[in-house]
This record gives sequence, C-alpha cells and structure tokens, in this order.
Amino acid sequence: MAAGGFCKLPNGTVVVALNLPTPTSPGTAHGVAPVRILVHAANRARALTRLRNLGMRAVYLRGNTAPPTPDEITAVLHHPDGLIWRTDSEAVTPPELWRPIRSLLRRPAARM
Repeated sequence: MAAGGFCKLPNGTVVVALNLPTPTSPGTAHGVAPVRILVHAANRARALTRLRNLGMRAVYLRGNTAPPTPDEITAVLHHPDGLIWRTDSEAVTPPELWRPIRSLLRRPAARM
C-alpha cells in the first residue's frame, strides 16, 4: 500500500503519483529513503498494472491524499516512457532530478 494520488487530464488519461519506501539509500533512518513515482497511463488501473509488471506487486492506490503537482505532471508527460521517479522532495533538500524507472530497478552487477 502506498500514499499517493492521481489527476485526470483533459484528454482522458491520468497521472498517478505514489510515495513508496525503498531500502536503497544509505544514511537515512533504517536505510529507507522514500521515493516518488509518477506514471502516465490511460487509467488508474493501467498505471498500477505498469508498476506491478515491473515487480512492484504490493502497490495499491487508496484515496487521493498526495496527487501529482502541475510540475510533476509536466515532467512525466515529457518523458518518453511516462514512468519516472526521484527521492521524495520532503526527505531530501534540494530535490533530485527525475529519473527513468529503469535506474530504480537496475541492480548492481555482481563482482567476481
């Protein structure tokens, strides 16, 4: 389950924003740095399906407590994949740039 929200655009598509914890950043409390994920899709169900297909199985959107801001909507609409992330701006100052979802899911190569 995740905090987040959505915004329906004039063309009928939606932008879904989710705040998720991730255990990837050292130096934060218990190794968890929250990330903000933005998804552009035809509807909310398809947006969540895109995330589940990437391996984020337990992602659900309940309510609309943290909808995407106009700047976030612009960022995801201008990205070719329509799926971006960055560390949560409330947790990190100054906020990071938006990154493609591939960089979040990429695992470090094993050293031999």
